[in-house]
Amino acid sequence: MTETCNAIVAAAPGGPEVLKLVQIPMPSPGAGELLIKVAAIGVNFIESYQREGVYPVPFPFTPGAEAAGKVVEVGPGVVDFEAGDLVATAEGINCYAEYALVSADKALRVPSAVPLDVAAALPLQGMTAHYLMNSTYRVEPGQTVLLHAGAGGVGLLLTQMLKEREARVITTVSTDEKEELSRVAGADSVLRYADFAAQVRELTDGVGVDVVYDGVGKDTFDGSLASLRTRGTLVLFGGASGQVPPFDLQRLNSGGSLTVTRPKLGDYLLNAQERIWRSTEVFNAAATGHLSARIGIRFPLADAGAAHTALQGRKTTGKVILEP
Repeated sequence: MTETCNAIVAAAPGGPEVLKLVQIPMPSPGAGELLIKVAAIGVNFIESYQREGVYPVPFPFTPGAEAAGKVVEVGPGVVDFEAGDLVATAEGINCYAEYALVSADKALRVPSAVPLDVAAALPLQGMTAHYLMNSTYRVEPGQTVLLHAGAGGVGLLLTQMLKEREARVITTVSTDEKEELSRVAGADSVLRYADFAAQVRELTDGVGVDVVYDGVGKDTFDGSLASLRTRGTLVLFGGASGQVPPFDLQRLNSGGSLTVTRPKLGDYLLNAQERIWRSTEVFNAAATGHLSARIGIRFPLADAGAAHTALQGRKTTGKVILEP
């Protein structure tokens, strides 16, 4: 095995241009770790926040928590995996690289029927969709859901899962192309962002929706609250347009005894049972054709900065991946 490998490193916080391809020493697995040869890497908004310094990380910094590949070496104490196994993770570290270390207890087995590029597109957004509709607010058949960014990575997966659950799904998108993608995924109604709350009220005969899944944040928050039925729930799981500023909790009372929650994936992967439950259901659905992961755009590893620019510009659909 070579003594070095390629990786993306940011020497200091900044814009996409700080992401540079450099040679680093080949990682070596420690106790309980796997060394994987990375086939594909999922690019996610949190990495742009880390790169900018919004979320503090130590620099120099190699981004990346989501990847899929083949195990090439196992560290001491690993008994559940061996060289040659296909794995993915949403909880890796420094995954913008040709080789990466993954804790064995955070590695997800990839069925042979799922290609590794698809496997890299599923863990974070697939398990996010899973916890949103099964745990943060459990959607029941017949309920009505408003889902923002319906053509995004989470949006397309969550729409498919919600339709399998026999929910009514209303999505928002920004372009005709994204509307078509959202409809193909199964959305019952697709709206533009302008005046979406009023349109939701019209579609629901003035009642409102049971739950809003909002990963856009600042630009949609007020409209999301206005779209809810009495005792409805707003699940704010991201901030693609910026973070929601502080607001008066009394608005929840006057809006109809509303609930707002701000979850994150890590809190829904607290143990091996949760991790296996969510990943197994997501990967099995992909393997059997019941769940389709759209890879919207691919970049070579060296073009990680361009991948961040595309993602932050909200011009992408589906999943953005890097390929070493």
